[in-house]
Amino acid sequence: MIVLLLKQGFEPGQIVTLLALRQAMDGCADVLDVGCGKTMNMRRLGVKHSTGFDGYAPYLDEARQNNLHDAYVLGNVQDLEKHFKPGQFDTVLALDVIEHLPKEDGLKMMRSMEKIARRKVIFFTPSGFLPQTSYHDNALQEHLSGWEPAEMEGYGYQVMGALGPKSLRGELHSLKGRPKIFWGLVSLLGHFIWTRWSPKHAAAILCVKTKA
Repeated sequence: MIVLLLKQGFEPGQIVTLLALRQAMDGCADVLDVGCGKTMNMRRLGVKHSTGFDGYAPYLDEARQNNLHDAYVLGNVQDLEKHFKPGQFDTVLALDVIEHLPKEDGLKMMRSMEKIARRKVIFFTPSGFLPQTSYHDNALQEHLSGWEPAEMEGYGYQVMGALGPKSLRGELHSLKGRPKIFWGLVSLLGHFIWTRWSPKHAAAILCVKTKA
């Protein structure tokens, strides 16, 4: 898997994050990917059946063309409970999504995800507020809120730092320094010796809640 991801252009920090996601979802066969976008293939994470949910039709169409999920639903992330039943999925996750919502709307989405999930709820988001403007003619890409590790822990999530020190990355979690291979390795080293355990200094956070 690691060799395949390297060939597909993933840098080391991203691969470590994907492996952590895979471990977090171990044994979860049915997954809802909220704000799925057009790139994340759940099969890389060992998921047997996934449903992609997004509010931007062009992304959902591209995800369908690339066969990233088994089912696709177009809708507003604020209306999850209109589309899905309580406990319908083993895992409900939102990768780089909650920061695109105002804080109150993000909390509403979190509560809905926790109702729909049987076993686990997972968020991946920048550590704190990371400015980002819209792109791809998609206004939904703008960042409207920031989420701190201590805040997510207060909501009952286990939090791990991801993607190394935040000073090394900018919009879209992209590395600022060149060459990327060097700064990618620096970021990876920083992750393992520092920010993995100190998420407030990390570029991103992986937040997992396991339901009783």
